Amino acid sequence: MPVPEGPLVIGVDSSTQSTKALVVDSATGRVVARGQAPHTVTGGGDGTGKESVPEQWWEALTEALRQCGASAHEAAAVSVGGQQHGLVTLDASGRSVRPALLWNDVRSAPQRDRLVAELGGPEACAERIGSVPAPAFTVTKWAWLSENEPEAARATTAVRLPHDYLTERLTGQGTTDRGDVSGTGWWASATEAYDEEILERVGLSPDALPRVLRHGEAAGTVRDLPDLPLPGGALVATGTGDNMAAALGLGLRPGQPVLSLGTSGTVYAVSERRPADATGVVAGFADARDAWLPLACTLNCTLAVDRIAALLGRDREAVEPGGSAVLLPFLDGERTPHLPDASGLLHGLRHDTTPGQVLQAAYDGAVFALLTALDRVLDGGGSSDVPLLLIGGGAKGTAWRETVRRLSGRPVQVPRAQELVALGAAAQAAGLLLGEDPAAVARRWATAQGPSYDAVPREDATLERLAGVLSDADGLLHRT
Repeated sequence: MPVPEGPLVIGVDSSTQSTKALVVDSATGRVVARGQAPHTVTGGGDGTGKESVPEQWWEALTEALRQCGASAHEAAAVSVGGQQHGLVTLDASGRSVRPALLWNDVRSAPQRDRLVAELGGPEACAERIGSVPAPAFTVTKWAWLSENEPEAARATTAVRLPHDYLTERLTGQGTTDRGDVSGTGWWASATEAYDEEILERVGLSPDALPRVLRHGEAAGTVRDLPDLPLPGGALVATGTGDNMAAALGLGLRPGQPVLSLGTSGTVYAVSERRPADATGVVAGFADARDAWLPLACTLNCTLAVDRIAALLGRDREAVEPGGSAVLLPFLDGERTPHLPDASGLLHGLRHDTTPGQVLQAAYDGAVFALLTALDRVLDGGGSSDVPLLLIGGGAKGTAWRETVRRLSGRPVQVPRAQELVALGAAAQAAGLLLGEDPAAVARRWATAQGPSYDAVPREDATLERLAGVLSDADGLLHRT
């Protein structure tokens, strides 16, 4: 193994399905070692819930670090990036009271509707919290737990987010950061503090919540723990939510847009303006530093388009240009635009329409929804000359990339770096250790470098056709 040029740091990505750990040379960003271990996710009792036992995350972290070998024992700092919004309930001994409710657990929709109404409606929520809470938000999950499992709520003495839980296991200190806590719904972006009125409404004491650390603060140091393959005394950074960690991993500057193509689609950009979108499309998150990370999601992205390809019996890359077909692939309802009960819609078939054109129409529909969300994220800011950074599994596909180019009219760049959440956490650890801005560390590591593609003329006619069908077909987009 080449001799590291700087101290080693560890970045952790504790996601829904697994935990990854990267040992990284803080000077160059070279990944020295990596490990990964799975989690188990189970469904809730009513079929809409998603749960995971937090102790599994710790076991997975330990195993992932063990796979990193001797280099993990040489690390001088560590940071944890974790899935946002999860509700971790701990008793007085620090053990979980029940399995954590994950970000994609939607049982709390009724509690969400009631809370938004009690706070004065969407506009008041956005101005106060920075976001209109969705059922994903932690505050709605706590309200559901209090109503449906009051004994579990009474047994809870500490409430944490997933990354908080792992950081606390490392340090023994209850801390969080402004990025991840901004997705709870009980931290107000207007004051950058816990909102005691909201906490009182849902029956949660502020004493149960972790201390919110600022950018550049340390969460503590690694405790001497049996079987933990980390050196005692290593620095532990604040950690953050997965989206904030990915933004750090790319070294984003304000106005640089990111389009993530996964099972669902995500668009975000660092902003110096505090977001407050009353439509609920844009979540007004804080970033892991001192700025903001407005973010919007679509539900139907790569998985939906792959399903259309399978129905047509075609490879996902077998698209063909031309034709008049419009396909809105809202197969599981849609979040942006807000059509929770929608089904997919195919319009404009002709005798000469080919399967490849229908498949291209599915790509167009998915990208149209993402670009509509991106317009709201940027809110008139950012230059159209700044490249779109394409990340996620879909970024490897030619059809996805070319569709984004055609419909955005912007240059596109596809970073070579993978595992951006873990890399962002590693950059945060390196920044703490070296006294540097973690985003600057990631830029020094050149994590965003990759193939670049020039802008092509935007296909306004296709965008207009999609917008027209969406406007005319609202009723047809709902399941019957």
